[in-house]
Amino acid sequence: MPLLLRCCLFVFLTGVLPVRSAEPAPNFVVINIDDMGYADIEPFGSKLNRTPNLIRMAQEGTKLTCFYAAPVCSPSRAALMTGCYPKRVLPIKTVLFPADGIGLNPQEKTIAELLHDQGYATACIGKWHLGDQPEFLPTKQGFDTYYGIPYSNDMGPVADGARSNLGEPLKDPAKIPANAPKHPPLPLLRNEKVVGRVRAQEQTELVAHYTEEAVKFIRENKAKKFFLYLPHNAVHFPIYPGKAFQGKSHNGNYGDWVEEVDWSVGQVLDTLRELGLSSKTLVLFTSDNGGTQRAVNTPLRGGKTTTFEGGMRVPTIVWWPGKIPAGASVDAITSMMDVLPTFAKLAGSKVPTDRKIDGKDFWPILTGQQKEPNYDTFYFYYGLQLQAVRQGDWKLHLAKGELYNLASDIGEKQNVAADHADIVAQLQSAVEKADSDLGREGVGPGVRPPGKNENPQPIIAPAGKVRDGFE
Repeated sequence: MPLLLRCCLFVFLTGVLPVRSAEPAPNFVVINIDDMGYADIEPFGSKLNRTPNLIRMAQEGTKLTCFYAAPVCSPSRAALMTGCYPKRVLPIKTVLFPADGIGLNPQEKTIAELLHDQGYATACIGKWHLGDQPEFLPTKQGFDTYYGIPYSNDMGPVADGARSNLGEPLKDPAKIPANAPKHPPLPLLRNEKVVGRVRAQEQTELVAHYTEEAVKFIRENKAKKFFLYLPHNAVHFPIYPGKAFQGKSHNGNYGDWVEEVDWSVGQVLDTLRELGLSSKTLVLFTSDNGGTQRAVNTPLRGGKTTTFEGGMRVPTIVWWPGKIPAGASVDAITSMMDVLPTFAKLAGSKVPTDRKIDGKDFWPILTGQQKEPNYDTFYFYYGLQLQAVRQGDWKLHLAKGELYNLASDIGEKQNVAADHADIVAQLQSAVEKADSDLGREGVGPGVRPPGKNENPQPIIAPAGKVRDGFE
């Protein structure tokens, strides 16, 4: 079939113009929410929170209904930045904390570095959480600029409001358990300089300030190619919606903050529309892991810190008017790891060939050009432990040998292992393959070393002194 006829047929069937290699590379925006539940937004079934901007984004874009992150923050972000299973590049048990001597190895090639090498202006605005020592910060990992908190908004002193939601009395430090982490003050960084200390009042301003910075970056780079990474601290505990949103939802402080996040998404998309950049910009909205008890993960089982679907399957929308189907939904397995190879392909770059990259380019699946799945096998890790494995619709949880068919039982309620011994054996074979690479427990031969700092120091000391070099 002649090329022109094939292109015309593709447009007729999908309503989408295929991206040709000769076309200019697009801009990229990744909006990453912290701890958002699968059904916390209306396009994914929320009945509590009003999210009109995300409704419009889904109407104009495509939902990825089986997009996997990781059970917790730092590993998920490592996967996004490197295109790898988190354990491969950041072998830690849970998440990173202030003044940890470990971070994402500067020798890893991040998505920001790949795009920067292609001439993109790059900015990270928000929560980083891949190491707070100087050599681990975003400006050392491919980003031209950084503005935000380098970890979670609860990783500060209790006296500063880091353990209390909006409207609650600050917790008494004397009543905090002796074994609880005693975090240093939360620093607000601009590039590698401290520009503020985040207390309760500043928590309420985070979404607005991040959004202002994001809009400013887009405007300043409208004539260039750009990559904006906007990882909000919202809606992670403690819950601090901005003043304009307090008490406005039907779902308390949490709903207020979800709705403020929706407003932020609207500001970013409206700016792209205003500047005529809609047809030139791919925007991806997602969450770093499943929601907590205050979130809604319906119809999924479990939540954050678990490898059940509710812990790792996150609400995700891709928007690029005219280039991807509008109002569509894709149920194929996609993941945080896929962002790097997908963006690299669209930007005319190549994924590194000197190391293993686990992610897959999902562009052909997103646009309907590919019907077969990218992943024959998908592995579910929590920290250093392999806890589940999936092939097709079958998912095996290793601890108790539970088998679920996600096509008929997305809520993982009916263990059918006894009826499908052959499937269990098949998935166990996949576990053996993983054991020879990343390892089922501990560190396998395919794990790469994280970055290490032998003398880690907090950015702001408990007494309030800013570390040398960050003044």
